[in-house]
Amino acid sequence: MALRVVECVPNFSEGRDLARIKAITDAIEAVPGVKLLDVDPGADTNRTVVTFVGDPDSVAEAAFQAVRTAAQVLDMTSHHGAHPRMGATDVCPFVPVEGVSLDDCAELARRLGRRVGEELGLPVYLYEHAASRPERRNLAAVRQGEYEGLAEKVKDPRWAPDFGPAAFHARAGALITGAREFLIAYNITLNSRDKAHATDIAFELREKGRVARRGQTSPFYGSGRELRYAEGCFPCGNCGHDAADLEALEAHCREEHGYDLRRLLALNGIDAGEGVAGRQAYRAGLFPHCKAIGWYVDSYKRAQLSINLTDYKATAPHTVLEAARGLARERGLVVTGSEIVGLVPFQALYQAGQFYLRRQLKSPFVPVPDVLECAVFSMGLADVAPFDPVKKVLGLPRVPSKGLMAMVCADFVDEVSRDTPAPGGGSIAALSGALGAALAAMVANLALGRKGDEDRLLAAAETAQRAKDRLVLAVDEDTSAFNAYMEARRLPQGTPGEKAGREAAMQQGLKAAVAVPWSTAQACFEVLAAADLAMRHGNPASITDAMQGVQMGFAGLRGGIWNVMINLKDITDGAFRAEMQANCAELLARARALAESATAYGDAALEKLHAGGKP
Repeated sequence: MALRVVECVPNFSEGRDLARIKAITDAIEAVPGVKLLDVDPGADTNRTVVTFVGDPDSVAEAAFQAVRTAAQVLDMTSHHGAHPRMGATDVCPFVPVEGVSLDDCAELARRLGRRVGEELGLPVYLYEHAASRPERRNLAAVRQGEYEGLAEKVKDPRWAPDFGPAAFHARAGALITGAREFLIAYNITLNSRDKAHATDIAFELREKGRVARRGQTSPFYGSGRELRYAEGCFPCGNCGHDAADLEALEAHCREEHGYDLRRLLALNGIDAGEGVAGRQAYRAGLFPHCKAIGWYVDSYKRAQLSINLTDYKATAPHTVLEAARGLARERGLVVTGSEIVGLVPFQALYQAGQFYLRRQLKSPFVPVPDVLECAVFSMGLADVAPFDPVKKVLGLPRVPSKGLMAMVCADFVDEVSRDTPAPGGGSIAALSGALGAALAAMVANLALGRKGDEDRLLAAAETAQRAKDRLVLAVDEDTSAFNAYMEARRLPQGTPGEKAGREAAMQQGLKAAVAVPWSTAQACFEVLAAADLAMRHGNPASITDAMQGVQMGFAGLRGGIWNVMINLKDITDGAFRAEMQANCAELLARARALAESATAYGDAALEKLHAGGKP
């Protein structure tokens, strides 16, 4: 059965009383099938963000238990904090991770909402992908009025709860639940205690923007004349253009500034269909999928921009950070660092690290830990609190923590030399290829900056790093695949059924034992190509390093194919065997041609060097 994983990120209105927070997380952890990933309390916001994952049914149960416990141990009548909130469990989104869709998560939200309404008697609102109507998709719109305005809000027919009674629950408030894509909660810290400084920059960044002004006399946006729409004059909030009517202004905003004016107005509570004459004009913010406010955090003694990035693939944290740095500089302020609240997807941080390495004119195709370290340093992620990538980054690539590749080199060599069939040639083939890839990446990265060759060198480094990471894992995978076959051989065979089961398991084990070295051979061909590219376009002083990379890549490929062939002979599936034999012959022919060409080029270049010329 395919793996199905859902993430749940409930936010609780308590960030100071650790005993109460633990009561809630204990209720989550008591549900089988759920793994608690992160607990991030904030004293000044008086709010805790919890992250847990599991299969859909387990996550739905854990979410309910968390909401029920929060309703028991928290009391909203005495709650105060810097973050907007409407209930003890303020918001509880479900996020698809693997094998589930947004629609699946929306159904989980509805299931949770129905149960909370029926069993706990709380009003429940749905938002984002689970929203019951378009005007409830936006969390800020649903939360408007917060806890203090909830007693009146539930009486308004337009804001009748989706589940539960239309009645004010003084102690627990209301629950907001829904389904969304991964959200990055990201704070940017200033060298200021003034909340207004953070708010001013936040309003420039956020998609919702701000009320428009003209005639600024200060870098801070509070100066100047506030703009309003009037019959015959519809001013653009992002430039000095005035349109004759709303339709003309819409066209201008779309063509000149790239945003939908009606959507901008809707985000600010204005229905353009009802007419806008006399209403305030709005200036669009810089980034879509970006929500931001400013606040002061007393424990840090600094103001922060509190940002939610609802689609980090469209608007990345480092992109927003760089814009904030520029806006701060214009205002005489300094961004001292930033902070991830909860977890961050690996790709978001990895892309940030690559961005800053490129800015430093360095190769972005270096080992993953180096890229992440660059991101942490460049973004100042440890400015106000420690940042441990192992705990904070979701989806880190697998690295060997045990097994052959966790050994020191001397122990690994000794292990190979022992009188056991594994590790054997397959593992050594993968290791050979990994070392060849490392050499190719080194030569390419050392030569960056060579005029006219940078694109080729970057391509070589990228290919080599990707192949190296695959091959490092293959060292242990080859041994594991062989061990699985050996386990199948030891299965009982006393009855016809046992014999059939044993044979099927052995055949499956043999195909797995073929798949790993075949993957090794394919990766080693990439190593060959990368090393050849690095040799031809890298620094002549490193040519022998690249030539060695070629030889190691070819050795790994040859070893991988040999291991495929030795295991193929016992596979009874004739079609599978014939296909793999043809694939191996074709790959080996291509590899031989490439290795011979690269070796001939390298040897000729060395002869020229010895003769006093240039290769």
